[in-house]
Amino acid sequence: MPSAHIDTFAADHLPPRAQWPEFRFDGPDLQFPEQLNCATELLDRRVAAGQGERLCILGEGVRWSYAELQAQANRIARVLVEDLGLVPGNRVLLRGPNSPMLAACWFGVVKAGGIAVGSMPLLRAKELVQIVGKAEITHALCDARLAEELALARPEVPTLRHVLHFHSDAADGLEARAAAKPASFENVATAAEDTCIIAFTSGTTGMPKGTMHFHRDVMAACACWPKHVLRPSADDVFIGSPPLAFTFGLGGLLLFPLSVGAATALVERPSPDALPAAIERYRATVLFTAPTSYRAMAGKLAGHDLSSLRKCVAAGEALPAATRALWKEATGIEIIDGIGSTEMLHIFISHDEAHARPGATGTAVPGYTACVLDDDGRPLPPGSIGRLAVKGPTGCRYLADARQTQYVQHGWNVTGDAYLHDTDGNFVYQARTDDMIISGGYNIAGPEVEGALLLHPKVAECGVVGVPDEERGQIVKAFVVLKAGIAPSDELVRELQDFVKQAVAPYKYPRAVEFRDTLPRTETGKLQRFKLRQA
Repeated sequence: MPSAHIDTFAADHLPPRAQWPEFRFDGPDLQFPEQLNCATELLDRRVAAGQGERLCILGEGVRWSYAELQAQANRIARVLVEDLGLVPGNRVLLRGPNSPMLAACWFGVVKAGGIAVGSMPLLRAKELVQIVGKAEITHALCDARLAEELALARPEVPTLRHVLHFHSDAADGLEARAAAKPASFENVATAAEDTCIIAFTSGTTGMPKGTMHFHRDVMAACACWPKHVLRPSADDVFIGSPPLAFTFGLGGLLLFPLSVGAATALVERPSPDALPAAIERYRATVLFTAPTSYRAMAGKLAGHDLSSLRKCVAAGEALPAATRALWKEATGIEIIDGIGSTEMLHIFISHDEAHARPGATGTAVPGYTACVLDDDGRPLPPGSIGRLAVKGPTGCRYLADARQTQYVQHGWNVTGDAYLHDTDGNFVYQARTDDMIISGGYNIAGPEVEGALLLHPKVAECGVVGVPDEERGQIVKAFVVLKAGIAPSDELVRELQDFVKQAVAPYKYPRAVEFRDTLPRTETGKLQRFKLRQA
């Protein structure tokens, strides 16, 4: 099927086919036509089948049916095409906390043949410049409450020609423009291999990597883990904390519920303090959040009716056995654990409630195959620790990035995780194989935090690593060498922490700071982070 993209940026910046992983489409659920628009499959087909009145999206003051979401998405697609000149293949930045309007924007972009590029609400102008510049983003739909950082970024990103705000009362805001449009739209007839998502992740250098996913990938993800592991029903109400900018959140809180005709409750501030009340309010049945959040919530459930809740999913970081036990004691529910990655789109190793085993992530999700490799790319026998590798219907295709050959080796997606594969077929997480810090479900690149600290006038040198933490899995710890004449103090620790919060997304700040006279380095001057971790 020829591409529907008039703007061919995405196709032009895919890695060479020889560098793609091996894709496997085993089984009838993974056979897709050459022409495919995932918005048509997830939303329009359900309305066409007479299920338009089913409850679809809940939020603050919002209770949309499938037909109402479709109408809003259609109007947004018209605004993009008719008012902002979007052509298929243009990239659209989506910026805002989880909300029904953000979900409608996602569908509007995809219906119009655009490529949706999510962004974390906490990102600062510097980080937005990297994302917008890398993807050469042309349009942005931005929550008016988050307009400032994007406005600061605009002078440095000339490709960004159109910015429209939603959650705005302005006469030229998205809501006002959309209200003036008909509720109909003919979805662009995209090819199954047309890109519809560019999801950004951070590497160990802190420079973002854009992962490119096709319409086919979205539907493949919906056909694997949800069907075989989660097994939701059309009567479920999903809820959770991961932002829609994360593929964990996009899948768990939008794609997967709509794929089965269920509903989703989108909560703007889903903190551990707020989630129990939201679960009760929306009578949610399926919960997605990070292990850190489960641990924090376990002691906050008193006074909340969580009797509607029946399934709980954890991903984003390793699930400690103690957290699993704590949550089951508090709720009676066994957490469904899993590992996914932005490169793979969603979860590829997991277990259901009946097969949960403390400390083990689970087995390969049907549709995927996984193994543990040695440093030379050879499969290791059970009981050996090595590099986790996976194949399936989704896989890594970086946007114009030399790191493609690091993630994809011999046809395998090599995730950067060290795992042990036991004789029962379970995969047991050991550690990250690079310098990525996973804290509270967030991926944080140590060198990026180092770069922020080094901008402070009192810092001479620094090294940033992840250290174990019972509550968050890991925390960011900075080892700092001060400039001559500067004395360490608790006040300076707080000053440095606040400084980093202003330079990069606040969740990346070092929760621990240790002052050192020197840092361990090689003879060539390279920082030895492994020695800091050992310390």
